[in-house]
Amino acid sequence: MTIREFKMPDVGEGLTEAEILKWYVQPGDTVTDGQVVCEVETAKAAVELPIPFDGVVHALLFEEGTTVDVGQVIISVQTEGGEPAGVETAEAPVQEAAPAVAPAVAEAEPAPAARQPVLVGYGVSTASTKRRPRKAPAPAVAAQNGTAAPVAAAAPAAPAPAAPVLPAVPAQPAGERPLAKPPVRKLAKDLGIDLALVVPTGDGGVVTREDVHAAAAAAITPQAAPAPAPVQAAVAPAAVQAPAAELASARETRIPVKGVRKVTAQAMVASAFTAPHVTEFITLDVTRTMKLVQELKDDPDLAGLRINPLLLIAKAVLVAIRRNPDVNASWDEAAQEIVLKHYVNLGIAAATPRGLIVPNIKDAHAKTLGELSTGLSELVATAREGKTSPADMQNGTITITNVGVFGVDTGTPILNPGESAILAVGAIKLQPWVHKGKVKPRQVTTLALSFDHRLIDGELGSRFLADIAAVLEHPRRLITWA
Repeated sequence: MTIREFKMPDVGEGLTEAEILKWYVQPGDTVTDGQVVCEVETAKAAVELPIPFDGVVHALLFEEGTTVDVGQVIISVQTEGGEPAGVETAEAPVQEAAPAVAPAVAEAEPAPAARQPVLVGYGVSTASTKRRPRKAPAPAVAAQNGTAAPVAAAAPAAPAPAAPVLPAVPAQPAGERPLAKPPVRKLAKDLGIDLALVVPTGDGGVVTREDVHAAAAAAITPQAAPAPAPVQAAVAPAAVQAPAAELASARETRIPVKGVRKVTAQAMVASAFTAPHVTEFITLDVTRTMKLVQELKDDPDLAGLRINPLLLIAKAVLVAIRRNPDVNASWDEAAQEIVLKHYVNLGIAAATPRGLIVPNIKDAHAKTLGELSTGLSELVATAREGKTSPADMQNGTITITNVGVFGVDTGTPILNPGESAILAVGAIKLQPWVHKGKVKPRQVTTLALSFDHRLIDGELGSRFLADIAAVLEHPRRLITWA
């Protein structure tokens, strides 16, 4: 029997880490080539990982909820053949990497020797696949016998002094620079941990994230953090989580920022302080559009399609872009050029349990009403399931965010990075409105358009927003202006 190891792959976005969301197998389970063994979440999306060989699960090396660096072994499997004591790391050939648009699971090839890769950046290195035996047990949640083991090698327990105490045993040889990856070094810096004092558990004496967290845990003792001193609560958000009993009575709860929420926060900050935002508003009567929505729902030719106001709003945006093509552009800072785009990848902001994401409908400008409806339905369903791929969120041009579903009238949305504009759609409500010289109850909403003033000046932005409103006030313009 041979123990083969499977590393956390780079799922195609050049990311350095991923969080294990769920294990689908346990030690002792039989697995086959191409079988999905776990689901992980990167800063872009949730992705299922398949195992690249047959065998029996020997150990799961990380618990669910653990963030793992790309390249770290996450599962070991006993396979037939080979030397009993051998340890191999299995990956698919790098030169056969799948296209960047396919980060999700693909079907496994029948011939293992010529197996095609199923994840971008997931492949065998050109060096020998033999690994030296581990110096110490890897961080594991389950060994072959099913006994739980610590996720990280904890630092030696310090006595309870009046001040924080780090492990007394030197972790690194004197005078040598500790071995650690850049993300781990940053984590140690954020937590105020000296890497030279951290006991490494990674292969070859490499300090892992878990080692840093363990050192932080040893440094933070109950005596070192008096309850009434709020200043001492300035420990970094990534600090070790308190026991459940403590959290229940705590006045504050710290939630690590990671995954989709982390990358969204970074993108919004970059967008807000890079592109000069301008927001304009318009309030309009959409009674005719709402009547058309109901008529389309009753149309047998559109049976089975999801017809709603967002569909006609999206179509109105596409018509307005056709009338004002200069709004569909991006800013190339390096080349100091405006890139005018002759296609529309229409983004739809979607709230998911993991945070806000903005997938887009590719080439929305070329789609019929039915095709656009299908695209919107698939986009929303995929986002709710957490299965949106990184490719679905790339290369957007203009975005729609529907804040009206939360009962909100309007807002000042922030641009999705790299895009020229974003339209916020407010709640559609019955309101008093002057119609044909009389005040009547009408379906009214407010649109807010934020745009990059480097690309779109006030005149162009105003014309674009006015055209969207004109189509929604008189939806026959979907035909006459198209």
